[in-house]
Amino acid sequence: MLCATIGLNVISLVLAAFPAPVSRADDALKAEDLVGGYEIVSGEKFGVKEPDERIKGSTVQFTKDRVVVMDKEEKEVYGATYELKAGEHGVGKITLTSKLAADENQIAQGLIEKKGDKVRLIYALPGGEIPREFKTKDKQLLFVLKKHAD
Repeated sequence: MLCATIGLNVISLVLAAFPAPVSRADDALKAEDLVGGYEIVSGEKFGVKEPDERIKGSTVQFTKDRVVVMDKEEKEVYGATYELKAGEHGVGKITLTSKLAADENQIAQGLIEKKGDKVRLIYALPGGEIPREFKTKDKQLLFVLKKHAD
């Protein structure tokens, strides 16, 4: 009996010394983490870098459930609702549903990651392969965003 008690005490001490690992849900990207205004600092389309003049001055605004992209003339070029799901290593999975008349209800799926004031977003256009990394293939778009200073 004494050996069993000592054994349980040792196990208790070992378990107390090593706290439980942090749940993946704790580091999952949440919509609240994205809320705010961003500038597009770089982009890639179908495996080719987008020219700076094409993206310069373009902005992105995230709310808790919507994203709007404006070009340098402040014309809305993309608007969508979005949903996030937990992915691996702080990278979220995103589903975008277009709300622009010409493309209404078209669905794009991809990945999104936020580190500090930067966001990386890659997604597949309809008919494209859903990305598994931050490098574009045919029918995929990638944007790097920098949050505006508050």
